[in-house]
Amino acid sequence: MPRSQRNDNFIDKSFTVMADLILKLLPTSYTAKQAFAYYRDGMSAQADGEYAEALANYEEALTLENDPRDRSFILYNMGLIYASNGDHDKALELYHQALELNPSMPQSLNNIAVIYHYLGEQAQEAGKSEEADSYFDKAADYWQRAIRLAPNNYIEAQNWLKTTGRAKLDAFF
Repeated sequence: MPRSQRNDNFIDKSFTVMADLILKLLPTSYTAKQAFAYYRDGMSAQADGEYAEALANYEEALTLENDPRDRSFILYNMGLIYASNGDHDKALELYHQALELNPSMPQSLNNIAVIYHYLGEQAQEAGKSEEADSYFDKAADYWQRAIRLAPNNYIEAQNWLKTTGRAKLDAFF
């Protein structure tokens, strides 16, 4: 039974009913509708912390989905799972794949920056200042790109860029 048919939560049930109605009414292919159903079930599983189930649904959605923009959001959500489980290399790979399909995705840019910043902090704590600076510079680059796309977002990143002197543009301050 698909996850969307197992939801006990009123809001989830309401969303599922609306999504099913939209899917039935949209003039789209059966494959695209299936891809969306797997994506929706993946998001539901992810929200419940059922990461293995979410990844399985996202993988199935990727096999069915042809639209690059939609594929980018599937890859992005997969990246979130890997990042939350500490697999930064896999998360970075997925975020980069999402950006290849959808370069106007500030949330992927932000999450890449967050990982690089975290790795910089880890290197700094280990006394590897050159490695830390390299990671911090990468984080700054990705945060600046994200801020260019979404100037009203990532306020903490904007402040970090400014206070660390890593801001190359003052356009967003």
